[in-house]
Amino acid sequence: MTMPPIAHPPETLEGWYTLHQIFRFDKARPDENRLAGMTKSALTALTARGPRRSTSKTRAKQAPTRAGWSCFVRLIGSTSDVMAIHFRASIDDIGVAQDAFGTTALSRTLAPVYTFLSVTEAGLYHITAELARAAEARGGMVGDADYLRTLAGRATAERESAHLRRRLYPEPPTDMPYVCFYPMSKRRDAGQNWYALALDERSRLMQAHGITGRRYAGKVQQVITGAIGLDAWEWGVTLFARDPLDFKKLVTDMRFDEVSAKYAEFGDFYVGRIIPN
Repeated sequence: MTMPPIAHPPETLEGWYTLHQIFRFDKARPDENRLAGMTKSALTALTARGPRRSTSKTRAKQAPTRAGWSCFVRLIGSTSDVMAIHFRASIDDIGVAQDAFGTTALSRTLAPVYTFLSVTEAGLYHITAELARAAEARGGMVGDADYLRTLAGRATAERESAHLRRRLYPEPPTDMPYVCFYPMSKRRDAGQNWYALALDERSRLMQAHGITGRRYAGKVQQVITGAIGLDAWEWGVTLFARDPLDFKKLVTDMRFDEVSAKYAEFGDFYVGRIIPN
């Protein structure tokens, strides 16, 4: 009797912790000039409250010199009004940013609606599948000493690449003022269970999915954050663009990929424009 392929998770690389905060105005909506002024003051307060000193030597080695950044988004076409996005080197630094924002005049005009805590993530599907096949060929297993040694070297090389650093430590977009954020998860239904698929199959599906996303390079900056164990949803997707129509085109194209058509579940979408400062 042939045993079904073993399903095990891909290795991942993580970078900055990320917090999305969604608010509505508690009272009267301020005019654009007043909102811009309060946003600028809030960003000043967030900058003044610097990051806590990390107690993790590994985290300190992995993090870039920048401590992270925040931005505020004026939501459009939503029952909510403002979205704050914070990128920081540690979860404690996210807490510092959350507390610092809570002291500002802008925060006092807002009522919280939704929050999403996650961390920038790069899934090493291809590498994990390759190493799993190699382990099986030599009679070993995933997670043994040879597997872990090879994985450590490959992961270090990936993390040091410019492409991965842009994904894990995204820079503030200079000419992409429109923002789209949504949470998502993979299905676990009978007959459509992403987590029961063999790693090779998940690797194939994600590779095709990535090709679709790369067609929008230069038009859309994508930030993928993992939230398993941090939120009810499993991932967050934050998109920056010059033209909001590119959100529609990108998400449409990706929904026709097999991985999304069969296995993706989407939460609410929040769209707006970064408030300049």
